[in-house]
Amino acid sequence: MNKVIKGYVDGITATSKAFGAMAMYLLFGMLGILFFETCSRTFFNKPWIWTVEMAQFVMAAYYTLGGAYTLIIDGHVRMDLAYAKWSPKNKALADVLTFALIMLYLGVLLLGGIISLEYSIKYRQKSYSSWAPPVTPIKIIMLIGMTLMILQVIAEFFKDLAKVRGKEVK
Repeated sequence: MNKVIKGYVDGITATSKAFGAMAMYLLFGMLGILFFETCSRTFFNKPWIWTVEMAQFVMAAYYTLGGAYTLIIDGHVRMDLAYAKWSPKNKALADVLTFALIMLYLGVLLLGGIISLEYSIKYRQKSYSSWAPPVTPIKIIMLIGMTLMILQVIAEFFKDLAKVRGKEVK
C-alpha cells in the first residue's frame, strides 16, 4: 500500500482511538450528573433544572465522538444475517461496494450539522428548556465527531480495498 495512504490510515485510526478513549469517560460524567440529580431530588427534595439536559448533551458528545472508534472495533450494529458468515475478503468487498452509500449518508449528516451550526452561531441559539443553555458548543462537538467518522470511514475503505486485493493493512 502507498506510504501516503498508510500514513493517512494510521494517523486517522490513532486519532479516532484517542477520541474514543476520551469519549469513553464521558459516560461517567453523565452518570455522575444523573446520580447528583437523583440524590438531590430524593434526599433533599431539591431538583435541578439543568441536570437532565446536561446529561443529554454529554451523551450526545459521547456517541458522536466515539462513533469513529466504534467503527474501528467493528462495534456498530448491522443486519448481518448473511454478512457474519462471509469470509473477511467478501466482507471487505461488500464494504467497498457500500462505501458510496455511507459517504452519502454521512455527507448529508455533516451538511445538516454545518447548516445547523451556522444558524446556531448567527442567532445565538439557546435550548428551548427553562434552563436555556447555548447549544453551539454541543453542535461543534457533534460536528467534530461527524468529521472524524467520515475520515475513519475513508480509512476503513482503504483497509477494505487492500483486503480485497489480498493485502493487509496493519
